[in-house]
Amino acid sequence: MHDVVIRGGTVVDGTGRPGFAADVALAGGRVAAVGRVSGRGREEVDARGQIVAPGFIDVHTHYDAQYLWDPYATSSIWHGVTTTVIGNCGFAIAPCRPAHRDAIVRTLVNVEGMSLKAMQAGIRWGFESFPQYLDFLDECRPALNVGAFVPHSTVRYWVMGPAAQQREATEAELVQMEALVREAMQAGAIGFASSTLEAHNGEGGVPVPSRLGSFDELLRLNRAMGQSGKGVFEITVGAKTSLDDLARIARASGRPAIGAAFVHREDMPHETFAALKTAEACARLGVELRLQISCRPVTMDFNIGDPYCFGGLDVWSALFKRPKGEWPAAFRDPAFRQSFRDNLKRRHLAPFRGRWDLLRVRKVARAENRVYEGLTVPELARRMGKDEVDAVLDLALLDDLGTELAGGLMNTDDEVVGQLVTHPRTLVSLSDAGAHLHLFCDAGYTGTLLGKWVREKRRLSLEEAVRRVTSDPADLYRIPERGRLQPGAWGDVVVFDAERVDALPIEWVQDLPGGEGRFISRAQGVSHSLVNGVPVLRAGEIVERPAAARPGQMLRTFTA
Repeated sequence: MHDVVIRGGTVVDGTGRPGFAADVALAGGRVAAVGRVSGRGREEVDARGQIVAPGFIDVHTHYDAQYLWDPYATSSIWHGVTTTVIGNCGFAIAPCRPAHRDAIVRTLVNVEGMSLKAMQAGIRWGFESFPQYLDFLDECRPALNVGAFVPHSTVRYWVMGPAAQQREATEAELVQMEALVREAMQAGAIGFASSTLEAHNGEGGVPVPSRLGSFDELLRLNRAMGQSGKGVFEITVGAKTSLDDLARIARASGRPAIGAAFVHREDMPHETFAALKTAEACARLGVELRLQISCRPVTMDFNIGDPYCFGGLDVWSALFKRPKGEWPAAFRDPAFRQSFRDNLKRRHLAPFRGRWDLLRVRKVARAENRVYEGLTVPELARRMGKDEVDAVLDLALLDDLGTELAGGLMNTDDEVVGQLVTHPRTLVSLSDAGAHLHLFCDAGYTGTLLGKWVREKRRLSLEEAVRRVTSDPADLYRIPERGRLQPGAWGDVVVFDAERVDALPIEWVQDLPGGEGRFISRAQGVSHSLVNGVPVLRAGEIVERPAAARPGQMLRTFTA
């Protein structure tokens, strides 16, 4: 008698080899057999006409706070994700001293688009140090498996306090940070994460702590990680950090380096291919450097009163430091408007770089402005008889700063994205699940990979696409016994219909603590998902269980 037997499906085992007809038996949390299974299961799953694959591994999430109130990691669970990695970009909620909690949470509000009210209502602060946080998450018993980076920005704030966002560290402070990284690796961190991206600013437009760190600081903290004999380095790359820098860090630490976020920009197409060539050159030299890419267009829905995508522009960075009550006067100021135009001409670091044609008016706050809904910004400008900057700011003023804009900002060229998705030095990821909750929800990127890039565009075989989100991330992040459907491996399994699987359009719901809202993405074509041999999704619906019965594990043991 097995715990679960999944019968009659086509097994795509995560290795990339052709799929084959087989049953899959699970017992004691692991895969007991793959082939013809004669014994019965306490639970039987009919997988006829469907694909049976290893559970998907999402290595770029921000569920650090959400797991404390949502053990099911919605939206990821609906899409067959069975393992998540948190702490990306060097942002998290631990280590965190009690006196720093408000500052750390407010940083997440700005840089990761999380709700302050939801975090204040939902986070239970039963921890301070990073090891204590891992233990606390363990006690929360998530339904999915969780690996956690030790985050650069919170490590810096623990040691330096507010000075972490003002200056470089002293030698004594660096020594303390190195000790924290070593402690975290010993406790079970999956690696070390950071960011130097210019758009990553905390409350008031102040750079996040990691951006104040020197290259020497990055090098030393990665060496501290590498001293454990395990771990990977993940960084969201800004202008001051080159891929050559990442390669140098990887050589010094002896550990893989993973750069994010590499998305295609039509105004700078050469950068995409230059990055790929650098990663190829590193591979030839034996340096493990991979580039995190998205298989979807980078889209944003944002309110003009909270325009995250303008954050990398100097004029907006300065405005973010001013009280919101002063914004209308700034919007009316001809000098502000001209600075905005000038920034767009010479600045290439912001997610938005002047492609007004990619943005449209999604929603307005005042009824008299509804005539503008659905217009692209150039259409709005023509309707109002002015240029795009004036049109957007004038509509915002008429709309009490309630105007919502939406559109694709990057990764809009399918031909180039198809090359990224198939390149051997890229890593398909970048869901950002748990973050930017009022802008977008890319938790369903696996559905896009299997639906758009396999079924519709045929750029990947089904077997290769499954490998890209199972054994590939498992091997890169050194997650043992996951990512492959074979006897003895942990029983993380997803069952889906290859002819239907996809991400459904995002929905707005108000289910966060405090009644706060967010975008979610449900899946179609994903019928069952199991974590460590226990069903967490049946017929596409979450299997809710008491905490003690939820099957997720805190992943703390990684291979060299």
